[in-house]
Amino acid sequence: MTQALPLGALAEDIVAVDALVRASGTSFYHGMRILPADRRIAMYAIYAFCRVVDDIVDEEGPFDDKLSRLDDWREKIERLYRGEASDPVTRILLLAVEKFDLQKIDFLGVIDGMQMDGQRAIIAPDLAELDLYCDRVAGAVGRLSVRAFGDASLAADEVAGALGHALQLTNILRDLDEDASRNRLYLPREWLQEAEVPLLPQAALASPRLGLVCERVATLAAAEFARAEAAMRRCDDQAMRPARLMGATYKALLARMRRRGWADPTRPVSLPTWQKLLIILRYAWR
Repeated sequence: MTQALPLGALAEDIVAVDALVRASGTSFYHGMRILPADRRIAMYAIYAFCRVVDDIVDEEGPFDDKLSRLDDWREKIERLYRGEASDPVTRILLLAVEKFDLQKIDFLGVIDGMQMDGQRAIIAPDLAELDLYCDRVAGAVGRLSVRAFGDASLAADEVAGALGHALQLTNILRDLDEDASRNRLYLPREWLQEAEVPLLPQAALASPRLGLVCERVATLAAAEFARAEAAMRRCDDQAMRPARLMGATYKALLARMRRRGWADPTRPVSLPTWQKLLIILRYAWR
């Protein structure tokens, strides 16, 4: 007897989406291996969607061209919720939407977040804009993810929002130098002004007072990690395994940055392999 494929998807679509995720070089590919096959393939399709729209924004070229392609994806998402799909990513997403009740507003939110980042260089956003940006580029992905993980409760949505903010703030602190090289600075305007740090990316990185702002952002991220962990305790324990794994990994990265300090934001920070393995053993396989 031929074994049914995950989600009932076409074999060639699974191969195409798997290859897209694997080619990105992200640890996400292996991290999601802990999921059952249906949920894993759904998550790969969600990641592939995010990767494709993010690449549109990151490519060289006029923004009007990028906006047109983002609008094409908005139309693809609209068609998805009319039961229509035309390529490997959307065909698997269609199956995932039907099985896991993924919400259209979250797919569109991801596209809106990418557009925020592409239509102009984000430099020292105010706290409200930063909060909206984090919700769109990370919280919306989280809300799609928790449903694919197996929990569509209000508590799971709270996990998605809090953990999404925590992960994005950690990324912002980790990528200060890379973002500045692209003329971007995601640290909040109000806190930069209070610390008398310049609002221009390269000047901000050279400021001896930058660490005051970074530590405030790190404190906010730590609070969001704590809020996510509290919400996880009200969720399905099995469904939260991937969220715990991601949260623990990024929380350890944040702790490592805080121990290093903020005197030289150009110095890269990453977790050693042994620490990543310990986190996997503790959270993925418990």
